[in-house]
Amino acid sequence: MASLTEAREAPERQLWDEISKIHAGMLGIEGAHMHFQPMAPNADPKSSTIWFFTKADTDLVRAIRAGSRAHFCVVGKNHDYHACLSGTLEVRNDRAKIDEYWSAVTSAWFEHGKEDPLLTLLAFRVEDAEIWASTDSTLKFGWEIAKANLKDEKMPDVGVKQHLAFPQFH
Repeated sequence: MASLTEAREAPERQLWDEISKIHAGMLGIEGAHMHFQPMAPNADPKSSTIWFFTKADTDLVRAIRAGSRAHFCVVGKNHDYHACLSGTLEVRNDRAKIDEYWSAVTSAWFEHGKEDPLLTLLAFRVEDAEIWASTDSTLKFGWEIAKANLKDEKMPDVGVKQHLAFPQFH
């Protein structure tokens, strides 16, 4: 359950926690004329970077250019948290990061393990994000809808929206 208090008071921490709980989000490159695709995130909050394993021969990797802008969209496991992150995406085959994030699940996709010639690691450097956390309480939701319908001027209070900006490290 997404905490509305945390969304108000510690939205950055909540974002990274939510990313760490999901199996996949949707990643896409701006202007690449291709659909977003599901990718499993490996979050590094300290550097505001999300790492993705993929294969070198994918359309996604072929579409990456220097300075490519990308978006990663997240829906929380309980469907009460949503986020859209934007930043830059690059191929960065960092052996230390490959070792750090390698798992049995990742291994299943690469016939030759960490030595697979198609193994590619992508670094998505998050620059900003919009988050939406909503109540999962049916009672609160119903109450807020009823109040809003009785008073034309008030919107239902069923969630929190925040904009986050991340410092740039060089």
